[in-house]
Amino acid sequence: MAAVSHEQNFHVRKATPEDWPGMWSILEPVIRSGETFTWDRDTTEEAARTKWIKEAPGQTFVAARQDTGEILGTGEFHANQAGGGSHVANAGYMVGANNSGQGIARALCAYSLTEAKAAGFLSMQYNAVVESNVRAVWLWQSMGFKILATVPEAFNHPEIGYVGLHVMYRKL
Repeated sequence: MAAVSHEQNFHVRKATPEDWPGMWSILEPVIRSGETFTWDRDTTEEAARTKWIKEAPGQTFVAARQDTGEILGTGEFHANQAGGGSHVANAGYMVGANNSGQGIARALCAYSLTEAKAAGFLSMQYNAVVESNVRAVWLWQSMGFKILATVPEAFNHPEIGYVGLHVMYRKL
């Protein structure tokens, strides 16, 4: 796992209810763009909150600027399936557009891997990584994830049309 720069000006922590406005300010533009998440582009704030906020053994977390507390990114993890599949975690991350390239997504992922393992999960699976999101695909691979399969034309990108969705996996 690659290290995050020691010069980072943020920390990753468990989200609190007071963090929601900052999380929503990141989630809404990502959802509306329709380029990287499989959520309906017209998802309401309340529906997003219900979907994004996780209960134990899952968790919702944020990357917050150390000096101001501003929310720069957010993530969540939860059981990928119920019952016999509940030992595999699933996760999602979103970073504010103005905060790209600062190591925030890497830090969110690293945090989720550590916390998911501590919560008892044995592995993590991403069900739907949009193949045209090459920065995310590269990043997840650099964090130890492998592409297990690509479902062809499973995602309708608003600008480039149908592209594949990768299923990615790694042990914790």
